[in-house]
Amino acid sequence: MKERTSYDVICSYLPARLRRIMNEVSAGDRRSLTEVRLRSGRPVSFVYPYGSRFLTDNGELTASYMNKACVKVTSSEIAETVEALCKYSVHSCKRELSEGYFVPAGGIRVGAAGTADTSVGGVLRDFSSLNFRLSREVIGCADEIYRLCDNCTGLLVCGGVNSGKTTMLRDLCRMTGNRYKAVLVDERNEISASSGGNIGFDIGAMTDVIVGQERAKAINSAVRTLSPDVIFCDEISVPADAEAILSAFGSGVRFVATMHAGSYDELMQRSVGRHLIEAKVFEYAVILRGSGCCSEVSEVRRLKDVV
Repeated sequence: MKERTSYDVICSYLPARLRRIMNEVSAGDRRSLTEVRLRSGRPVSFVYPYGSRFLTDNGELTASYMNKACVKVTSSEIAETVEALCKYSVHSCKRELSEGYFVPAGGIRVGAAGTADTSVGGVLRDFSSLNFRLSREVIGCADEIYRLCDNCTGLLVCGGVNSGKTTMLRDLCRMTGNRYKAVLVDERNEISASSGGNIGFDIGAMTDVIVGQERAKAINSAVRTLSPDVIFCDEISVPADAEAILSAFGSGVRFVATMHAGSYDELMQRSVGRHLIEAKVFEYAVILRGSGCCSEVSEVRRLKDVV
């Protein structure tokens, strides 16, 4: 049986017309694809590390959005896709609709844009666009960093949008979890791609996964119940994350985490990051090169001398 790819998962949520055309896209054009974007009244766009291309009605791609053969998405097709993402129960997706994203299957994240209804906590309605971000497992992308930082007190992976932070974290988790007891805190299910208790990606033989729970709560729960040597978590950003990390660190748990920061200076301008670095939670910071250079390392900095 043919293995179901992330592209296949995306197609499964689309209305029949779009799904039919998307299925005509060649294997070559699916390779290295990072995003599929649907915008009401505008062409379907495929995003690659080198730029965007637009879907035509015969399944081919063009560089020009002005091409008359471009497939334009209707507002009803956007609404139908949202219904499918919510499994035809929009009320059950209140959290997702208020935070502007879905994680349906296979570690794919779907960003949403539309009108926020402030009368019900900012829940999105009247959706105008959807961004399907493909999740990709790249075995070995963190080999060099793992050799350098194995058994260090803590590692912080930093980068901008689409720099490959999550991809590198997943690979570090795989290698670490094959040697130590690890817990992966996967709040948005982008790292493990769990479904029905089954893990979609290789995250290590001795890694336990907590999916869907807020990072701070999951970290505290992991320390109480799973006795990890190392905890992995993505996109730490708020004081509650830092408090939970500091508490667990005081219990002897090591951390590997990611943070949105495009440079060391930007990292140190973020209060949560600076606080944890000053507390000696992280021994190394890895700065990734940036968008279009997935998981490529720009700098590795030792943090032990940070005051």
